Amino acid sequence: MNTGPAAGSQRRFPSGAEYAEALQHTQLCFHHPELRGARPELTGLGLPRPISGAFASVFSLTSPSSGRRYAVKCFTRHVPDQERRYEAISTRLALLDPAELSQPWNLGFEYLPDAISVGRERYPVLKMEWAEAVTLSSWLDDNHADRIAVDRLADRFEELTRDLANHQIAHGDLQHGNLLVASDDTLRLVDYDGMYVPALAGLGGTERGHRNYQSPLRGNDDFGVDIDRFSAWVIFLSLKAIASEPALWSRLHEPSGEFLLLTEDDFTSPAGSARLQTLLTHPDRMVSGLADQVRTLACQPLDMLPPLTLAVPRQRQAATVITDNAVHSGAAAAGTGGLPGWMAGHVTSTVSPPQPAPSVVSPDRFQVRTLLDVVVAVVWPLMLAVTVLALVVGLSTVPFGPAVPVLAAAAFSVFGRARRIERAQKRAVLSGLTAELDQLDDPAKAERKLRKDRAKLDAAETKRTADHPREQSKLTASYHGELQQIEKRRIRKRQELDKKIAGLSAERGKELRTALAARQSAYVRDRLGRQLIAQNPPYGIGPKLAARLAAAGVRTAADFTGCRTVHNAHNNSVGAQLVLSNGRRIDVQGIGETKAIALDAWRRQLVAAAEAGQPTALTAQERHSIDQGIEVRRSRLTAELRSVDAAAEASRTKAQKELEDGQARLTRENTLAGERARRQRQEFSRRAVTLQQVSARHAALTSAVETAEAHRRRLSLTRYLRFPYTGR
Repeated sequence: MNTGPAAGSQRRFPSGAEYAEALQHTQLCFHHPELRGARPELTGLGLPRPISGAFASVFSLTSPSSGRRYAVKCFTRHVPDQERRYEAISTRLALLDPAELSQPWNLGFEYLPDAISVGRERYPVLKMEWAEAVTLSSWLDDNHADRIAVDRLADRFEELTRDLANHQIAHGDLQHGNLLVASDDTLRLVDYDGMYVPALAGLGGTERGHRNYQSPLRGNDDFGVDIDRFSAWVIFLSLKAIASEPALWSRLHEPSGEFLLLTEDDFTSPAGSARLQTLLTHPDRMVSGLADQVRTLACQPLDMLPPLTLAVPRQRQAATVITDNAVHSGAAAAGTGGLPGWMAGHVTSTVSPPQPAPSVVSPDRFQVRTLLDVVVAVVWPLMLAVTVLALVVGLSTVPFGPAVPVLAAAAFSVFGRARRIERAQKRAVLSGLTAELDQLDDPAKAERKLRKDRAKLDAAETKRTADHPREQSKLTASYHGELQQIEKRRIRKRQELDKKIAGLSAERGKELRTALAARQSAYVRDRLGRQLIAQNPPYGIGPKLAARLAAAGVRTAADFTGCRTVHNAHNNSVGAQLVLSNGRRIDVQGIGETKAIALDAWRRQLVAAAEAGQPTALTAQERHSIDQGIEVRRSRLTAELRSVDAAAEASRTKAQKELEDGQARLTRENTLAGERARRQRQEFSRRAVTLQQVSARHAALTSAVETAEAHRRRLSLTRYLRFPYTGR
């Protein structure tokens, strides 16, 4: 049975349904003594009931040996360094002294590397204590109207976050589903997959947490003691708001909603959030102050967020609930650095103080009358009198028309109004405000660009986090493919060499037979070479023919191998040719068919006699020489066989080195990319803070310009004509 793939590959894990199928037979799928044969909690269809999450499915199992109930987490996705993480978390939690904790929020667990069999593979599980408690959202469904209980729970939640901070621990995914409320209204913390402890410093995070509880600026690589701070503020705000006004649970929460009072959209677009606006304008100063703090923190980097513990005094007189009279006492006052006033002295502001709103100090009415104003006051009655006189005496033609005095008075009034210092002051103020407003970037345009840049980074980071394990898997697959090719080449070469080594025995026999045949052939040739035709002629061969044969090169029985009959078509006769030992054919005068046959028969008799006396075995020296040659070849082939394994091992080592170098390169590139993304997010955070300040300044300047315009309209010509007489 397999227990996992080679190091470096991303393992495929079963689905929740596959685990549920395996858990129908716990006596077969488990090896752990407490879990073997355990009874799972079943659905109405009789199947094990799963509680599914992003990375795992949790099943309730009751041990047959101890009778204890456990929550068994079965992982459905690959988690980098999973065993190392759980060992570090388990070690850190084991060091906690229960007497130093505000409540027994931590649950014991045991990581079992190869505990469950699904199909032909074994997979790890997490065996946890079963908590008799309900989720925070379920508890609020039943208890939101109990203001004292909710307020007390908010305080206990703050104490839980204080415990975590004091021990340099961060949960990583604080949300309604991971906070359980026991029967005594104390909290239990579950799901430690993304937990941070000091021993894990330097590793990346395994998850980003529930989106409705996390800062918009939290990235995939954020992993440290500060990752819970934003979600802690969100949960604390929700509980305090419900304690102040229980009806908010019905107004802002949705049945079965994956949030308490606020969602991800409320953090990313606070200006258009009706939920957040409800809390910002709440009459309870603490609620509105907390809401303002959450809105402010949503655009700040995680490492700049203050812990929740700084906002709540360490010593509490008692768990109190705001009374109705206190609820309507007023809205939250603004504190230093943009923080709510009620937090002053508890939280250090991370935002630079906003610039003071521009004030329109120029007058909105005419004030002290001057000599010119007095002249204007005198000119109008005088000019009106002249006009009446002109009408009476009939001076109505140009240039003494009745309108001329009135126009002159009007022109003089316009001149007098233009000389008023209030007009000059108003123009200067309006010009200054407009110039400053023109220098500011358009906040809406800047916000759209910031959103676009963030979306682009998020898309790139999502792609990077998906590509990294894919590239690792590709690298590992290439490594395993190379190992397979190396093994194929090794096996093929070994088979070739084994075949050659196995064939050495047959080759030895062949060489022995060949050597014996060569020795016998040499013996026969030697014996035939000793038989001279002239000394022992065959029948019918006299000295004369023997001499002719010798002249043709046939002196002994070894000089020819036989004869061939030749038909002469020219004279219709039959002759004969002798075949020499080199294969050449010759004609010898006087050697016809009959004598050639006699010579061949003579030779055959000699060959038979020689073969009868030829050696039947090799000498010991000859055999030793052949055996020595075979052993030399055997040694060479055996050395080649050993070199095949050595070459294969060298190739495997090279492939392993290339894999490790490739993995190191991918890790290095991924780390650098994560660092670049972190710096870019910090830059986005700074831009967001600046944008928030610019937006506030832009709104203040716009309001000041509108006020200045209204003041300028009050310095109209009509008001000026009235001013010399009334002084207003």
